[in-house]
This record gives sequence, structure tokens and C-alpha cells, in this order.
Amino acid sequence: MPTVWNRRDLLFAGAAAPLAAAAAGADFKLPKDIKVGMIGFEGHFGEAVSVARMSEQVTITAAEITNDREVSRSKNLPELAQAKRYDDYRKMLEAEELDAVCICDQNWRRAESVIACLEAGIPTAAEKPIALSIADTRRVQAVAEKTGTPLTMLLPMRFDPAYVAMKQIVDRGEIGEAVQLSGQKSYQLGERPEWMMSREKFGGTIPYIACHTVDLLRFISGRDMVATAAFHANVGFPQVEEMENTAAISYQLDNGGTADVRLDYLRPEAGSSHGDDRLRIAGTDGVVEYIAGEVTLMTDSKPKHVVAERPVVPRLFANFLDSVFNGAGLLLTQQELFRVTEIVLRSREAADSGRVVRI
Repeated sequence: MPTVWNRRDLLFAGAAAPLAAAAAGADFKLPKDIKVGMIGFEGHFGEAVSVARMSEQVTITAAEITNDREVSRSKNLPELAQAKRYDDYRKMLEAEELDAVCICDQNWRRAESVIACLEAGIPTAAEKPIALSIADTRRVQAVAEKTGTPLTMLLPMRFDPAYVAMKQIVDRGEIGEAVQLSGQKSYQLGERPEWMMSREKFGGTIPYIACHTVDLLRFISGRDMVATAAFHANVGFPQVEEMENTAAISYQLDNGGTADVRLDYLRPEAGSSHGDDRLRIAGTDGVVEYIAGEVTLMTDSKPKHVVAERPVVPRLFANFLDSVFNGAGLLLTQQELFRVTEIVLRSREAADSGRVVRI
């Protein structure tokens, strides 16, 4: 069973105890058949599609499709063959009896669509970021707490077995205390939809991409970010207008350590993959790194070597459904998703203002 939804799969588709509990749900069985509604087809919509593909108990029964891009991305998916189409998610929420919803709409719509689903009492998995402002993030959080409706955010990278293996290395104390964290996400620019070229609708490259890297660094290291300074710009690509193609973020950690995150849309089209992700956790006793799918570890007592172990990890959406309907442990909590959202929004604030921002 696949555990990672990478870019190629997407195109083809059109604290040890919580970790152990979540991993146990890799082959989950649900107490009933689950009806899922889709809102939009941006980003990681493959999370819901893949779970519907692997489980006969999960069916996508309804979908909001509002533009040609969404029509194109969804039309060849057999998992949507029986889904009723809607032009407005509010109509869908009123008409359908849904057990869960996966929101993959444009960023500027996110806070309102998430709030509508939470208020309807429907367990919700939403694309990142959960909102484009601190004020809207607080609104979503308040509704989530008031209604008690389960909520997760689509950060599937922390469900990648390679990154979970890195976390287990850190949790075992093999590199000592994590002191310096570094992450990179480099993408090919490709063709970008019009909404991504507007800051008002897109929200900026830092919130959109750094969500993944910040979440991974916190997840693996066990450290938190308490202050940030950042820069971002669009250099050389006026066709994408307000969308930044380069960004660099610095963080102070809660233990006095430091972190950096590098983001760009500068990966050449000749690259062997759409993205180039890298991660490094340096501790007082060693260093663990991820480059090109390979995890390496070097400590004071062991030379640098490849780590072959890969834990069994469920898909994010499978883990979410398993938690909602079976009480399984969550590998990504609401507290974590709101904290990550705040961190990246404060980082964008630092880049816009040119000053250090406390988080």
C-alpha cells in the first residue's frame, strides 16, 4: 500500500506513543461506509482520492467544481465517477449527508469554507494554509474549539516514512539535543493559475510552501520557533506578478538554537523531479539529513551512513478518518496545525516589514 502521494502520483491520479497509535491505522477498517465531499481540486486533493482508491469503505459522493482547471483535474478520476457535482459548496453541504470533507480550494476561500464545514459538524481535512491572516486563523480556531468538529490540515510530508525515520532517530537521542535546523523546498515554476499571482488570493509563497518545511522541522526535532526574520521577492519572472519565486527565513528556537528555511520556484525544467526537498537536523551529538529520498546519519560514535529503516505510516487522510471513527491516535494534531499556520504567517509579516517578529 503506498504511503506517500508525490507529484508523479498526483499527476497520475488526474513522542513515540502517538506515532505508534497512528501507524497502527495504516490498514484501517471503519465502522461504517464513509461519504466524502470534495471542495476544490488544488494542492493535495490526492489525499482523499488515494484513500477512496484503497478503501472500499470510503466513497467520494459529492464535489464542488467551479472552473475549467478543476474540471480538468477531476474529470479522469474514477473515484469521482459517481460524485454529484455542485457549483457552490454551500449547496453541497445543505443537500448531502457527508461523513467527511476534503477542502482543496483556492487559498483566499479557505477560512470561510473551513468554518462552514466545521459549523455543519462535518469532520474536515483542509489544504494549507488554513487561513491567510492571523485574524482568520483565530476565527477558524475559535469555531473548531466551539463546535468540537475534527479538523486537520493537509501536511502529508510528515507522513512520509523517511521523515518519520528521522524523527525516531532524534527521539532516541542519537544526535543529542537539536540545535540547528535547515530545510529547503525548490520547485519548478511551470504554469501557475491566475489566482496564485495575486497576493490577496494566494497569500504569498512563504505561507504556501513553508507550511511543509516548518511542520517537518518541528515534528522531527521537537523544537519550536519563537522569533523570525525573513526576505522574499519575485526576481526575473514578471509573468507571475505578485507571486514570490524566492524566500529565505531565519528562526530562533525555543532552546536558543537556530533554523533556516529556503524556498524557491527556480528549479530548472531539466530537473529529474518537480521538487528538490532537503532537510537537516544538527544536534549536540550528531547530524541527520534527508536529500533526494535518502536519509543519512552521522554521530560522534558512528561515521556517516545511510539509514535504510522506513516505519509503516498511514496516509494523512486515512489517519484522520481512523481517528474520527475509530479513536486512533493522530499524527498531526489541531494544536500543531494552528501553530504551524501562525509561524508561517508571522514569517511573511517579517518579510513584508523588514523586522524581526516574535511568534
